[in-house]
Amino acid sequence: MDLTELFEIAQKERQSRKSVRIRCCTAAACASSNSEILKKSLEEEIKKADLHNTVEVCSVGCMRFCGRGPLVEIDPDGLLYEQVTPEQAPAIVAVLKGTSPVNELNGLTPLDPNHPFFTLQQPIVLENSGKIDPERIEDYIAVGGYQQLYRVLNEMTPQQVVEEISKSGLRGRGGGGYPTGLKWATVAKMPREQKYVICNADEGDPGAFMDRSVLESDPHRILEGMAIAGYAIGANHGYIYVRAEYPLAIKHLQKAIAQAKKYGLLGSQIFDSAFDFKIDIRVGAGAFVCGEETALIQSIEGGRGNPRPRPPYPAESGLWGCPTLINNVESFANIAPIIREGGDWYASIGTEKSKGTKVFALTGKVRNTGLIEVPMGITLRQIVEEMGGGVPYGEVKAVQTGGPSGGCIPAELFDTPVEYDSLIKLGTMMGSGGMIIMDSDTSMVDVAQFYMEFCRGESCGKCVPCRAGTVQMYKLLTKILDREATLIDLQRLEELCGMVKATSLCGLGQSAPNPVLSTLRYFRHEYLELIQDSPNGKVSC
Repeated sequence: MDLTELFEIAQKERQSRKSVRIRCCTAAACASSNSEILKKSLEEEIKKADLHNTVEVCSVGCMRFCGRGPLVEIDPDGLLYEQVTPEQAPAIVAVLKGTSPVNELNGLTPLDPNHPFFTLQQPIVLENSGKIDPERIEDYIAVGGYQQLYRVLNEMTPQQVVEEISKSGLRGRGGGGYPTGLKWATVAKMPREQKYVICNADEGDPGAFMDRSVLESDPHRILEGMAIAGYAIGANHGYIYVRAEYPLAIKHLQKAIAQAKKYGLLGSQIFDSAFDFKIDIRVGAGAFVCGEETALIQSIEGGRGNPRPRPPYPAESGLWGCPTLINNVESFANIAPIIREGGDWYASIGTEKSKGTKVFALTGKVRNTGLIEVPMGITLRQIVEEMGGGVPYGEVKAVQTGGPSGGCIPAELFDTPVEYDSLIKLGTMMGSGGMIIMDSDTSMVDVAQFYMEFCRGESCGKCVPCRAGTVQMYKLLTKILDREATLIDLQRLEELCGMVKATSLCGLGQSAPNPVLSTLRYFRHEYLELIQDSPNGKVSC
């Protein structure tokens, strides 16, 4: 295949489209609200109304307002309706026929496109989500898909690709924030002939669904990003490690890989070049620790998913002892836009040390839940109060970022910009992008216990500090909640946090104390109120 053939596919796809498109979200969130049945109802009503020659119903990926599904959008007018039921399909057809007012769809009105939830977003990773059918490669090609892969293979050297990624300032979106360009450059310099590219899609943080949504909505974007990375570092084989709890994402990835092979966009001599690249899927069995890169590698190799000491790092000795590049889903989803628009363009978005945008899953006790992509540097207050609409009842108390590895930020610090360094100073981290809102009814000691219970259960058990330390911290938190603890227990809890953080083998144990430490830092009074011999608590008899 050459660029002309790619353009021909795109042209045919555009010409085949009908003048009116009803886009129905069939990603996991909306599918759980019967969007597949809704889509079939819409197709039946279109056929009954004899509109099938001018109107088509399309399955698309995530439209972001996940808490309001099923979502349906009518193009070209851009009318987005929420919580549409199969019984309302005739009403939508009536709108198309002009026999029903746009703003009176069985009591539903279109969502306001000027709502901050939409206007404060800057879609780069999500630019195709909700617009294309993730199961049709032709849809992806029609919006410019695989053109950047063609470009790097025909117009750029591997070194130039690495330099462009470095220039962009992109940092790893899996949580660590390591400079992506530097990681690529390190693997590219390794002398070994065999190298690998791994996409870490083992998203396991409670409340996080960013990677899942991208894989379900735009799987070819990940394949193209991985192929570009393979060319840049000199690898010919890639793996996507995805958790088994994401069946729809796995289905779309499998179909996307098969389609890309059929069109010659994966496999041997891609675009008639000397570059070969294939991608395989490995399905994880649900171990949270396999999100850690060395444990993930062990799992792909067929072993138990245990972390190993570093160095050597995967860039030097990774999969089967070969240099290996590991990035997460969101990192790879940024690659094609960076090549298309240039590293300087990407670096112009965000802040000095945190470039570009970040995708967050906005959940918890907040009015507007869903997927958001915002420029780095936006404040927590803008996200929680403007985009999220605040909490339904009471007052906003805190936001938890970074999952079990992160911490809780109190409402008085919501003017903090969302960027790597600022969040670390507050005792939390960016993480992969989970953002859970808590209101005034939330017990922060309960929150700390929940995350410690999670880490205790997910510890692989290889190192003593994590294996035993998380159990003891959980017991102390339970003792505090049962109002049986003393100030000595609180002191012991803090000492344990420091020990586990300093001596654990991998990131799971090293970060497990973070929710406890952050709640102790900002909500210490809640602990003291539960402690027997504290002046703020009940005095023991």
